[in-house]
Amino acid sequence: MTTLITHPLPVLAVGIALGSRVLPPRLLLAGLFFACLPDADVAAFKLGIAYADAFGHRGFSHSLLFAGCCALFGALIAPLLRCGPLKAGLFVGLSTLSHSLLDALTDGGLGVAWFWPWDLQRYFLPWRPIEVSPFIGGFFTQRGLDVLLSEARWVGLPCLVLALGGFGLRRLFGKRRAE
Repeated sequence: MTTLITHPLPVLAVGIALGSRVLPPRLLLAGLFFACLPDADVAAFKLGIAYADAFGHRGFSHSLLFAGCCALFGALIAPLLRCGPLKAGLFVGLSTLSHSLLDALTDGGLGVAWFWPWDLQRYFLPWRPIEVSPFIGGFFTQRGLDVLLSEARWVGLPCLVLALGGFGLRRLFGKRRAE
């Protein structure tokens, strides 16, 4: 898995790139929350549920169905998020899905159960440049630092480019409209 530090970065980058006129702050906060939500499945370890189980880590909570359910929930709470249901549903659903996409780019673990409950197989993407994160016990080690550096390179830098590029374009075109 990638770390909880990394999972919200793509959502935050999109939020900065598009700005609060397109993505209201409440919707952005919901997106940040839903980008991290799939890793709530680590509680399964405490309940004795094995990693490889459908309800284990990277199981049902990383599926397309789960992202779709989150999207539906986002659409239902759209008034609280200060936007329309289509925008809320799409943003929340894609934010949730971004989590499993990042996990599928890692070089370890069992993969992601994208097609649960119809297919219990776990999948990775063909290109897997991100070092898999150790669980809490191994995080504060050299390996944990290596993972953070890998995430900075493969997730952080592209997100920074997206955020600054979008912000810059908004400023540039905003000034042109004012003239």
